[in-house]
Amino acid sequence: MILRLLYALLLLFPLCVPAQSLPESWPLQPAQREYRAVWFCTFGGMDWPGRRYAQTEYKAEVQRQELIRTFDRLQTAGINTILFQTRIRSTVAYPSQYEPWDGAFSGTPGVAPPYDVLQFAVEQAHLRGMELHAYVVAYPICSVPLAKQLGRQALPVRRPDLCQKCGDKWMMDPGIPGTAHYIAGLCREIVERYDVDGIHLDYIRYPEKEIAFNDARTYARYGGGKPKSEWRRDNVTRTVRLIHDTIKSVRPWVRLTCSPIGKYADLPRQTSRGWNARDAVSQDAQLWLREGWMDALFPMMYFDGEHFYPFALDWQQNASGRPIVPGLGIYFLSPKEGNWKLPKVVRQLNVLRQQGIGGQAYFRSRFLLDNCDGVLDFVTDFYRQPALTPPMTWQDSIPPAAPVFATRVYGNTLRIWWDAVKDETPVVYNIYRLTAQGPQLIAHHLRTTLYDYSPALPALLHDRYVVVAMDAYGNESPLPPLTDEIRPTHPRFVPLPAAYAPKPNHHARR
Repeated sequence: MILRLLYALLLLFPLCVPAQSLPESWPLQPAQREYRAVWFCTFGGMDWPGRRYAQTEYKAEVQRQELIRTFDRLQTAGINTILFQTRIRSTVAYPSQYEPWDGAFSGTPGVAPPYDVLQFAVEQAHLRGMELHAYVVAYPICSVPLAKQLGRQALPVRRPDLCQKCGDKWMMDPGIPGTAHYIAGLCREIVERYDVDGIHLDYIRYPEKEIAFNDARTYARYGGGKPKSEWRRDNVTRTVRLIHDTIKSVRPWVRLTCSPIGKYADLPRQTSRGWNARDAVSQDAQLWLREGWMDALFPMMYFDGEHFYPFALDWQQNASGRPIVPGLGIYFLSPKEGNWKLPKVVRQLNVLRQQGIGGQAYFRSRFLLDNCDGVLDFVTDFYRQPALTPPMTWQDSIPPAAPVFATRVYGNTLRIWWDAVKDETPVVYNIYRLTAQGPQLIAHHLRTTLYDYSPALPALLHDRYVVVAMDAYGNESPLPPLTDEIRPTHPRFVPLPAAYAPKPNHHARR
């Protein structure tokens, strides 16, 4: 409690400082840019929908309302990106020409619920100003018993040429060229049919050595004399490159990201202890950044100490100008998963922010919203000010035209409206209040041309507000300079009512 009070006082302290003279004009910088993401797992209903199966329209509505409540809570926490698991295990969360429905939604594998899950999730995320990336599990397929249950719908039955049995599970064989084309085709289907903001690849790698995966025959046929380790890396890279080329040919602004193993390779002064992306599971993720095939990486950094910080810095130093978004293992905060305490995650967040790394991602949504060891409370404070995701300036850096807008005060409400802006990509709108401390983002990702704003302090109704257009690459039309003639309202103390004001002590010693 004392710490919370001190933190609040520190936040209020700048309000006590007298306002310094302002220059006549100065350029304004846009809002903070960083990913604030969660992995949202539908596998087994882990994060949603649980066991609330949609077998009727009534139960479908119950399921939808639960998703609405969950997205509301993520929005309140300051999350701006949802990695929504869309391809689960060769089963999907939408009506597909490629694969059957996952059983998490209807309760029966291969049976559709009464609504389009992915379409609904995209709409609800966008209503809240959050991006939704379709999270695609690349190579793993369903278990052997589930494949039998799916029958002719099962991928090992439809495409046995692409599949490899691994114990009691099936897996796609990355060494067969058709595998890359199959996954790229499924990603094309998603991007063509849904307004997703990105494709996020998970398990785009070979299995760890503890899992029996016999690709000797595939290597003999396609290896071409290369060392097997190099050949495997090339196979995974082929899939990444083809997915990139495929989705960018449909909608160039759709982001392609993935979640590699949290350590790229051994460092000169720090070993990965045999568990890294490049050498253990054939993920040459830093190559994908250099070649421009990835728009961001979300490395799964579910570690701490010497196994976290040096490797986070390594990712950043080899980012090739793309955002690095470390995935934090907040599931370790759960008593059932580990013995982590909140300060360990707080330290990671603070160091990442100080280093200017491109954001954070949390595994998983359920552990965040369960507020394990107070993580939701902290994150909500940490993300007190909203943030937009980083723009893809490497692909397009030309902002759209600035919208023409007008404002009018009605009672305690400021009505803002503007003309729609035409651009080569879909356009959304952000609204800023111009302050002496910089622009304050008050609304973002608006898809309408009218917004009613009711600030907590009525005096703020008469500050200066600006509407900017933002294209699908994340480029904003420029903010105007702030001039001395239109300087905004400065924060100031409001005196306590007389009844609560401290009474003078006339007997006090002077």
